Amino acid sequence: MDTNQLKQYIRHKKTVTSRYPFDDTTLVFKFINKMFALIAEDETPLRINLKCDPEKAQILRGMHKSIIPGYHMDKEHWNTIILDGSFPDKLIYKLIDDSYNLVVKGLKKADRGKRL
Repeated sequence: MDTNQLKQYIRHKKTVTSRYPFDDTTLVFKFINKMFALIAEDETPLRINLKCDPEKAQILRGMHKSIIPGYHMDKEHWNTIILDGSFPDKLIYKLIDDSYNLVVKGLKKADRGKRL
């Protein structure tokens, strides 16, 4: 999976914005004003940070050596996924969806409806 595939998949989600608020190489995706994905475009292999349920985050880290605690993030709620080809794109898309849904679920009901 490459950067363009990731960006395209994420940008197809409803009400998503993207910016480079930290530097010129870390692309941040938000729903409303809440981050749910960060792509480190200058890393090889490519890396993406995704929000994750804390229990699931621990399980995923134990199952996949390419999933580590979130780099520069809350280690309990974020994972960094090293896209080294060690697991299928389908899993990466599922983790992106989970991250997006966690953020949406955490918002006020009025804001959650903005994704429709």
